[in-house]
Amino acid sequence: MSIAFTFPGQGSQAVGMGKELAEAFPEARAVFEEVDAALGQKLSALMWEGPEDQLTLTANAQPALMAVSLAAIRALEARGFSLKDKVKYVAGHSLGEYSALAAAGTFSIADTARLLRIRGNAMQAAVPVGAGAMAAILGLDQAGVEAACAEAGDCQIANDNGGGQLVISGSKAGVEGASKLCVEKGAKRAIPLPVSAPFHSKLMQPAADAMREALANVQKNPPVVPVVANVVVTPLTDPEEIAKRLVEQVTGRVRWRETVEWFAANGVTTLYEVGSGKVLSGLARRIAKDVATANIGTAAEVEAALAALK
Repeated sequence: MSIAFTFPGQGSQAVGMGKELAEAFPEARAVFEEVDAALGQKLSALMWEGPEDQLTLTANAQPALMAVSLAAIRALEARGFSLKDKVKYVAGHSLGEYSALAAAGTFSIADTARLLRIRGNAMQAAVPVGAGAMAAILGLDQAGVEAACAEAGDCQIANDNGGGQLVISGSKAGVEGASKLCVEKGAKRAIPLPVSAPFHSKLMQPAADAMREALANVQKNPPVVPVVANVVVTPLTDPEEIAKRLVEQVTGRVRWRETVEWFAANGVTTLYEVGSGKVLSGLARRIAKDVATANIGTAAEVEAALAALK
């Protein structure tokens, strides 16, 4: 049996996430306290009490989701679990790549929280509100979506999530034009997404520049297990290359379908989704039906994972 741990991205946040972990495990509560201290903000109170519109803000959602994932990891480790001994690879969807790297020891939890706050703020500031957009394209192949983006201009594929879902991102006019073309080319639907910025598009270059500077000034250690990076779908262990790929990820494509296919082709038999929600597990079941999925986001799931991963 070969295990990979995956870590969710934005959209998996929900008011109340992580509270049960904090109540069940002192090590989990310590993670939330560490994140609160690193940010100088009672983020845990926002996570557990809301309001939802504040939690959903990019600058809050990114470190909050990381905190839940790392709280689950610390609860496991305090009970004898060793990532290095039990897990072959880690990966994360967009911001989840930072969670994966924190779990694998490349960044400290405090540094990861600060990096994600910088990332969230920089992504929000890169494009004026309303100038960018994103849309999910359902039922059209990658070549068709790429052709529509090229024809419309100022638009690109941001996420390849698998299961016939591709997300496009760019200027509002570019995304609207490409969405219309995708439907004309045979897409079942083109659904505008309720996001505050055109993530993973070339318009995010100012945010990529901010992350290049932030990552240059943070302590980076080799991960204890390789991280399969979003933009290259390759397992990485060199801290400088990891940082380079994190910068590229801001404007580049999240190749999640290919990541899950890579796991399946390289002997992974079970994918655990560590943190809030079950989005990645659902995607994995559509991409690689022979790979088992499980979740570690509640106290009961921590206990089940410990029993399964003895």
